[in-house]
Amino acid sequence: MSKPFVPYISPNDSPLEMSLRGIVLGALLGIVFGAASVYLGLRVGLTTSASIPIAVMAITILKKMRGNTVLENNIVQTVGSAGESVAAAVVFTIPALIFLGFPLKTTITLLIALTGGVLGVLLMIPLRRYIIVKEHENLRFPEGTACAEIIKAGEIGGTSAAKIFKGIGLGALWKGMSNIGGFWKPSVEHSFPFYRGSSVSLDVAPELMGVGYIIGWHTSLIMVGGGLLAAFVISPIIAFIGASGTQPIYPGTVPISEMDPTAIWKNYIKYMGAGAVATGGVLGLIRAFPSIWHSLTASIKQLTSERSSSGQTGPVLRTERDTPITVVGIGSLLLILFIWLVPAFRVNLLGAALIFVFGFLFSVVSARITGIVGSSSSPLSGMTIAVLMATCLIFLAVGWTGQEYTYLALVIGATVCIAISNAGTTAQDLKTGHLLGATPSAQQLAILIGVVTSAAVIGITMLLLNESQAKEIPVKAPFSITEQQMARAEEMEGKDGVTYLLVKVQDIQGVEPGNYLVAKETGTPVYKREDGIGGKDLAAPQSNLMAVLISGLLEQKLPWGLIMIGASIALFMELLGFHSLTFAVGFYLPLSTTLPIFLGGVVRRIADRRYKREPDATDESEGTLFSSGLIAGGALLGVAAAFLNFIPGFVDEETGLPMLLAIGYKYLPFLWNTELLAVAVFGLLMWILFKEAKGK
Repeated sequence: MSKPFVPYISPNDSPLEMSLRGIVLGALLGIVFGAASVYLGLRVGLTTSASIPIAVMAITILKKMRGNTVLENNIVQTVGSAGESVAAAVVFTIPALIFLGFPLKTTITLLIALTGGVLGVLLMIPLRRYIIVKEHENLRFPEGTACAEIIKAGEIGGTSAAKIFKGIGLGALWKGMSNIGGFWKPSVEHSFPFYRGSSVSLDVAPELMGVGYIIGWHTSLIMVGGGLLAAFVISPIIAFIGASGTQPIYPGTVPISEMDPTAIWKNYIKYMGAGAVATGGVLGLIRAFPSIWHSLTASIKQLTSERSSSGQTGPVLRTERDTPITVVGIGSLLLILFIWLVPAFRVNLLGAALIFVFGFLFSVVSARITGIVGSSSSPLSGMTIAVLMATCLIFLAVGWTGQEYTYLALVIGATVCIAISNAGTTAQDLKTGHLLGATPSAQQLAILIGVVTSAAVIGITMLLLNESQAKEIPVKAPFSITEQQMARAEEMEGKDGVTYLLVKVQDIQGVEPGNYLVAKETGTPVYKREDGIGGKDLAAPQSNLMAVLISGLLEQKLPWGLIMIGASIALFMELLGFHSLTFAVGFYLPLSTTLPIFLGGVVRRIADRRYKREPDATDESEGTLFSSGLIAGGALLGVAAAFLNFIPGFVDEETGLPMLLAIGYKYLPFLWNTELLAVAVFGLLMWILFKEAKGK
């Protein structure tokens, strides 16, 4: 028999746990890492767990304030982790509104983030005794256990926190020197005239290098493989076939012979990539289905047996105090009624019921899988795909098709996605608290506070990033909009201050598919709306995947030829023995994004060999913490640089630089024009990362 579990802090002790300074610090750290996750998720379609960096920073900061305790440190980590959890789910789903032809609005983004985040916490509370206590020996929660060990060994806070802060400083410095100061180009590109249609490009982005180091050599290699296939095989094939053509090929609006590699990516490869990502996601779901089914059935059996054997008497230990089940039940009911009755959701009773049913089922699954592989490796995308496919199939069964129902399907999928993401994070935080001897009800309240404080900032950050890079291009060749399209269009204010109707246009020969701003009185297209999200810098691959699934099932209007080519590429990779989703994401993203990720993986490979470590080991700490800092610093400066676009005339359209601050560009222009300098600077940062990755 195994020894009875004893937490680090005795249940009979009551040290300081919930404090105002701890909640405020946790909320601030959650906002910082949440905003960074929004930027990262929109750029590359993945995020990294912030729990361990937040835990390390909490120890160091609170030590300076004095009087901190282990449990107070844990509360800071608990509040802060909610920000990254909500951010990941928000950027994976809600931007799909743009691809489906709807405007991205503050109200609905905030409401979905809040309701989904709170629902995930509430649904996890009755599962705690089973998932965390009963399954303590079986579900190890690798990241939650690591957080507990870091908090217990408070001495590690000094050196490790210094690594994070150094990474934040260098990441911000590198990003600011290029994107604001103009000392070197933020992105470099070189085309090969002898090999038409091909090009190599590199974003000098410290946050992408940090991502590559954390995900490791193997994953980054597969991802850049997809980017190289698109840039050096598929794009040149398209350019070769279209070299003598004089007519545009849909969905392009100009002949291929007039396109550069960027235009080929935008008009053709992006659709192939969407098909590859969708296929890889569905195959990942099929692969994970046995684990999902086992988790679901095991949890249901345990819950029913606990209900029949409940009847505890006597005082409840501090470490067993949960939020009362009546609060959970009433709160969940009120939340579902809120979703049903608030007009902004546009959710009917069936939709509200689906949110609760799918939310509960997949919260169970998410919690168990997080217990096995950790939150960073939990198949959030696959579970969301399952929810969306099930929702769309139900809609098809009752005859709900067309663009008007794509909105409802996405709201259901996005709310459930945020709920199951936060359920997994809640389970991970409760595991950390269980090992440390925390009070469950205090942690549950802390996560709710983290959801509320971070949801608004995450939504606003995403919306502002989108608007900062959005373009409205005047329509030169007018075309007709049907009355049916006008009837279901939504109002949207253009950059000129005029209110238009936003209409999604597709399947019109000679007209580039996308969203158009149409005059309300005449029905004439005035501008083509190109949102920042969906462009080269904020490609949002996960959201595009969700939009392709919904649109393909409910509208059945897609460039299926291109999508099937991408699906075939994903299937081919599966036949070669690879998990195709990583390769597919690399194929969808521009090479300028995947190449710096790969170079971060190269540094990881060299560091592991030089410092004699197991390749891509999950317990590597020094380089991972420094990379977390690079991600946070680079992403936050990227957000700040993007926000400067809102100052009229402040940012030069040609260079993208704020001219008043671009000291390097104004006084040392030869640096900006020397592309090799940008490459050399990136190489210098790789060397710094390699040196920082050395263990104690």
